[in-house]
Amino acid sequence: VTPVVNGLPAPATTRVDPALLKALARAFRPDGAAAPNAAATAGAASGGVANAEAVEHVVRTLLRRYGVVFRRLVDREAAWLPPWRDLLRCLRRLEARGEIRGGRFVAGFSGEQFALPEAIGLLRTARRADPDGQWISLSATDPLNLVGIVTPGGRVAALTGNRVLYRDGVPLAVLVAGELRFLATLEPAEQWAAKNALLRRSVPPLLAQFS
Repeated sequence: VTPVVNGLPAPATTRVDPALLKALARAFRPDGAAAPNAAATAGAASGGVANAEAVEHVVRTLLRRYGVVFRRLVDREAAWLPPWRDLLRCLRRLEARGEIRGGRFVAGFSGEQFALPEAIGLLRTARRADPDGQWISLSATDPLNLVGIVTPGGRVAALTGNRVLYRDGVPLAVLVAGELRFLATLEPAEQWAAKNALLRRSVPPLLAQFS
């Protein structure tokens, strides 16, 4: 199941001053460990609640971005995000308040998962929908670049020059450092169409007849 990104109404959010997010970035090292004095600095900046508010801001941002949040999905995000245990604590609070739902929404992953109520309905609709064979080419910097995270295989670095091609929610090909690589076995005609879709090249109707 592909996590939902678009079409989700934004939930009520806590307004957080940008300074709080900067404090949060200082409060956690890239390896997720708390810096020795950064937590105290962040607390002093906002009466001792800066970190809690900033963590909730991050959690709500992730929920709006993906619809569903679980540990493996967060792995693609910035290294300065707070550790999963802090995000999980906040997610459990939001669930207890009835703002989000806990459950098993994406198969194949252990651990707790949380979703916006709107996302659950969209996931069910997507699961029941018949495949339409539509090609979707997107930049590797897009949040939907989940290759190697929720799908098998290696990851595609989130760089503007890299691209990922999906069909019916399944990654079929990637463009990395200018090199085209297929992730599934395709017929020659499909490879040609996939390459054009990945490179965002339009095909004249006359040539398309022979694809």
